[in-house]
Amino acid sequence: MRSEPFDPRTVDTWIFDLDNTLYPARCNLFVQVSERMTRFIQDRFDLEAGPAKDLQRDLFRRHGTTLRGLMTEHGVEPGAFLDYVHDIDVTPVDPSPRLDALLAALPGRKLVFTNGSVPHAERVMDRLGVTRHFDSVFDIVAAGYVPKPDPGPYDRLVDSAGIVPERAVMIEDMAKNLAPAAALGMRTVWLRSDHDWARDGAEDDHVHHVAEDLVTFLEGLPCAGVEPR
Repeated sequence: MRSEPFDPRTVDTWIFDLDNTLYPARCNLFVQVSERMTRFIQDRFDLEAGPAKDLQRDLFRRHGTTLRGLMTEHGVEPGAFLDYVHDIDVTPVDPSPRLDALLAALPGRKLVFTNGSVPHAERVMDRLGVTRHFDSVFDIVAAGYVPKPDPGPYDRLVDSAGIVPERAVMIEDMAKNLAPAAALGMRTVWLRSDHDWARDGAEDDHVHHVAEDLVTFLEGLPCAGVEPR
């Protein structure tokens, strides 16, 4: 693991995860998403909440995302699932003028790479007040419904966006999702988490930098153009 700062002027492309990355994990948006996944499974398979939650977890463990498991094993139509589970209240995310200013000062283009959907990403970015900074969102649909950390979506993102990996940085709250980015030659930043599922791989060499949260990381970048508070 490296921890030394780097000059943001050497970066052409910044790739940000969405959930628990652009906004703090304490907002707990994914709790809402998870609850709606459980209800979707209850309705689909006529299950009580407990068995539905067990199936949700089992599919997640074996397929990387619950959606991938539902598609592969049960023929679930992905659009209906994504629309349902992302119909959540995003008001727990506070608008962030500070993040807006830091992103404005950061040289290079900014992309979002998420296992969620474009509409969900847009709602969150609008709530934060940072939509204007991002050139595009590469979502689970663009990835062919293959979730991170499968290397395939990373290759597809690099090709479709014309990214030079050696001049790119990827920022994530799930450490294992940084492994394919590092293998391509990107620098990586893990946003520290106490959750076991987010810490998996955090001590490995594919994690180059660690930060407490996104604002803290951006404030610490030299030549970012915004004075730390």
